[in-house]
Amino acid sequence: MKEQLEKWKEMLKTGGKNRWAVFLLAGLLLLVISLPTGEGKSAPVLQTEAADEKSVSQAEELAERLEKVLSRVSGVGKTKVLVTLKSDGKRLVEKDSTTREDSSESRDQEENTVYEKNGSGQEKPYVSETMEPEVSGVLVVAEGGDDPVTVREITEAVQALFGIEAHKIKVMKMD
Repeated sequence: MKEQLEKWKEMLKTGGKNRWAVFLLAGLLLLVISLPTGEGKSAPVLQTEAADEKSVSQAEELAERLEKVLSRVSGVGKTKVLVTLKSDGKRLVEKDSTTREDSSESRDQEENTVYEKNGSGQEKPYVSETMEPEVSGVLVVAEGGDDPVTVREITEAVQALFGIEAHKIKVMKMD
C-alpha cells in the first residue's frame, strides 16, 4: 500500500507539471488569438470634396471684394473686376476607414464620413481643411487705368492678394 501511495504521489508530481505546461500553452494560445490583426481597425483618412455651391460664385465674390478695395485707393477711381479661377477650391472632409481581411486573403475597405453636430443638433461633415480657390487671371478696368503708377500699384496689389504672376493681370482704362 505504501508503494501505491508513492506511485500516486510520483504521478501527481509529474502530472501536475504537465498540467502547468498545458495551462501555460493554452494561455499563450489565447493571447496570440486575441492579438489585433488589423481587422476592423479604424484609421482616419482624408478625402477631398468639392466646395459648396453658393448663390454667388467664388470668382464673382473675389471680384466684388477686390472692386471695393481698389475703388478706395487714391487715383484708381471706379473699378470693375473680372476674376477667373483654375479651381473652385476644395474642402478636405475627415473619413474613417475600416479594413477587413478574411481567410481567403481578400480585403474589404469601407469608408465613412465623420460628422459633427452643431448647436441645433444637425449633423454636417467634419471639414479638417479648406483650400482656397486658385486664381488663373484677373482683369481690372479702372478710371485711373491710364496712369502707369496706378497700373503698377493695382498689379502689385493683385499679385500680393492672389499670388499670381504679373502677366496674368491686365489693368485697363475705364470709359
